Amino acid sequence: MKRIAIGILAVIATAPFVSQPVLALREAGTVVAQNTQSQPKVALRLGAEKKIVRKNPQGKPQVGWQTLQGNVVVQPGDTLRYVVTGKNNSNAAVRNFVVTQPIPKQTTYVLNSVTAKNKAKVTYSINNGKTFVEKPTVQVKLANGKVQTRPAPAEAYTHVRWKFEQPIAPTAVVNGTYQVRVR
Repeated sequence: MKRIAIGILAVIATAPFVSQPVLALREAGTVVAQNTQSQPKVALRLGAEKKIVRKNPQGKPQVGWQTLQGNVVVQPGDTLRYVVTGKNNSNAAVRNFVVTQPIPKQTTYVLNSVTAKNKAKVTYSINNGKTFVEKPTVQVKLANGKVQTRPAPAEAYTHVRWKFEQPIAPTAVVNGTYQVRVR
């Protein structure tokens, strides 16, 4: 059986304050998203968990999540859940905060697995982050030569994006999760 080593991936975050550029710094597992014009800071942490299914005393399956740290080995078919957490480390509210997370190349996105603890608009990319939409679609050529629009398959997803609609208050925490299956 093929084994795959993965590591925790980078998080891309933006806080578009007056359309100024954002700088992301990585410090010991934490990414700090900061506007280069001395705007509020949001510290980001990306965690990963592996789905574990055990049987309870009655013999029914029970789902749990095992936290993964550093470089780990996973097997094809394993389901992983990535957890992106952001904390506003400033004294001012952060507005229009956006987090973009790539789907790891050796995995497939699990459809409808995205969550957000706080109100966020979730969009997806199927073209390596060039564009984002709520419900990606693809054009499929049928046997009769006609072209039909269909929902994009899970394998086509390349990125997940959360746009937090409400300002993030000082010291407040926001988070989002998504699941992938190892190929």
